[in-house]
Amino acid sequence: MIEVGLIIARLLHYATTITLAGLSLFPLYAFAGAEPEVLSHWRQRWLLWTAVAALLSGLCWFAFTAANMSGSMNDLADVETVWAVVHDTGFGHVWTLRMLLAVLTVGVAAWGIRSKAAAHRLNWMMPLLAALLLTSLAGTGHAQIEEGWAGVIHVVAVAAHLLAAGAWLGGLIPLALILHRYLGTDLNVGPKDMDRILMRFSGTGYIAVATLIGSGLVNSWFLVGSLSGLNTPYGQILLGKLALFGGMLALAVANRFWLVPSMRNVRTDAAEELAMWSARLRNHVLGEQVLGWMVLLAVSILGTMQPAVVGP
Repeated sequence: MIEVGLIIARLLHYATTITLAGLSLFPLYAFAGAEPEVLSHWRQRWLLWTAVAALLSGLCWFAFTAANMSGSMNDLADVETVWAVVHDTGFGHVWTLRMLLAVLTVGVAAWGIRSKAAAHRLNWMMPLLAALLLTSLAGTGHAQIEEGWAGVIHVVAVAAHLLAAGAWLGGLIPLALILHRYLGTDLNVGPKDMDRILMRFSGTGYIAVATLIGSGLVNSWFLVGSLSGLNTPYGQILLGKLALFGGMLALAVANRFWLVPSMRNVRTDAAEELAMWSARLRNHVLGEQVLGWMVLLAVSILGTMQPAVVGP
């Protein structure tokens, strides 16, 4: 029961921090000019709720981690046990710093909602805080196994992996909203603007995918070691994660080379045809999201398992 709770808590925290990063970073690469006001208001509200969810899920993660270390949920009522996890473990040290960062992020997000001026001043701050909260997850997992330069390389690879996932998977959420609403008058995004957004997101996607593949290979070298490691339970779940990633990549390729060009070739006065292609693209984006959350589930399970390179 504790292990299942730990997996769920990890999944929720990974999902919320990746979403927070995606929502924060999206305007930096998706818009050539100003962000549509309607989308900005929507994003500001969701930044706050996602930051709160990241904080709460982080607290749940700690609770189940501490229970897993002590062997019982009842030990969470013991101050000495909780203090030992916080003070005497590497996870506790990193977790404390990350929760302080999460509290700061919630405060900044709440401040940004209060006024347009505050939101404008925080355009650089929220992406920075969200990126730090996401990449700091590298200090809570298997990347701590190695020491010296090997440990540094592994942590950097995991951090790059997480940031790329945030830019791609997290960015799919505001992209799906735009695809759902851009034909309406309230969003003030026409076909030409939509085309620019899709192309800019696609360009970022190339960088994100290349980073995910490169950093994934480095991580696999440290955690699997050899092809024989793929025959272990850890290796089998890793292969499942790679299959899900392949599905996401296939949908992204179809978007870039089939659906986006088809939308571009539709006449501006053919509203029904444009809506049809937009709906197809939106469904593909939602499909990428579903596969992405399944990838995060696999990551959450792998984080509770012994790496294949360590052996049974």
